[in-house]
Amino acid sequence: MGRTAGGSARLFLLAGTVLGGLGVALGAFGAHGLKKVLDARLFEVYETAVLYQFLHAFALLIAGLWLRQGGAAGLLRLAGASWLAGVALFSGSLYLYVASGVHWLAFITPIGGTLFILGWLAAGWAAWKHPSAP
Repeated sequence: MGRTAGGSARLFLLAGTVLGGLGVALGAFGAHGLKKVLDARLFEVYETAVLYQFLHAFALLIAGLWLRQGGAAGLLRLAGASWLAGVALFSGSLYLYVASGVHWLAFITPIGGTLFILGWLAAGWAAWKHPSAP
């Protein structure tokens, strides 16, 4: 990740757009391809992975824009990094579980969820610490 607020902003904006675009593609793939071949429970797991990826793609976009406006850079970098890692671990482990059926992947998912929470706490702290920031 970039060491400056501008570098982090760019990374978060790019990651948000890529994750958002992939979310559309993966959602469409699920709805038009996987729904017919997965049982209802696995399809629900897949949809959860897509949903959380989408939510945090938007969160990354907001963090990137907030950094560009001069927010609490350290806290926002922590938030964005946590959300990126959270998507990789939470959504990634769910996608891999659906594709492979490997049950131990379920132990990785809560780590990603914890990173999501950490990111939201860091963003909240940034808003508290810098109330005049957008």
